[in-house]
Amino acid sequence: MASKDSKDQDPRIAKISSAIRIIPDFPKPGIMFQDITTLLLDTKAFKDTIDLFVERYRDQNISVVAGVEARGFIFGPPIALAIGAKFVPMRKPKKLPEEYSLEYGTDKIEMHVGAVQPGERALVIDDLIATGGTLCAAIKLLERVGVNVVECACVIELPELKGREKLGGKSLFILVEGEGA
Repeated sequence: MASKDSKDQDPRIAKISSAIRIIPDFPKPGIMFQDITTLLLDTKAFKDTIDLFVERYRDQNISVVAGVEARGFIFGPPIALAIGAKFVPMRKPKKLPEEYSLEYGTDKIEMHVGAVQPGERALVIDDLIATGGTLCAAIKLLERVGVNVVECACVIELPELKGREKLGGKSLFILVEGEGA
């Protein structure tokens, strides 16, 4: 895996990248699953991951960190606490849904009614961007209720799936590029 940002020179990126396990042909043939479990088990790499995001967003007046289910629930809360923002879980179905396409189907995403207010500034966080469907749905849902999505952030990007292109021009910050899917 390789870094995509000016963080290339940061030695923490190499440690984070090496802590992510690749599982070929999972969940189906041709998919190179990016397993963050091994990153979470490496306390130094996990802390460095959170620290890199906190360093980037600390002074950006973010009031909401919206974490996408399920792995955005892992990274979002510590980032939110460190930058003084509230954490809003973006989960799968039944409150305020937004349907989206996945690499292998469709799904919906929702958030608790009243969790955010018009005019708030949000960061959308997830572990990985592949086709961009999930992040796009999260952006649409937040903007539908008047939230300003400042940026999306992921630990991993699979650039060959061109998910970044679905974000409607929203900025995407990533730490590492993953291998093929």
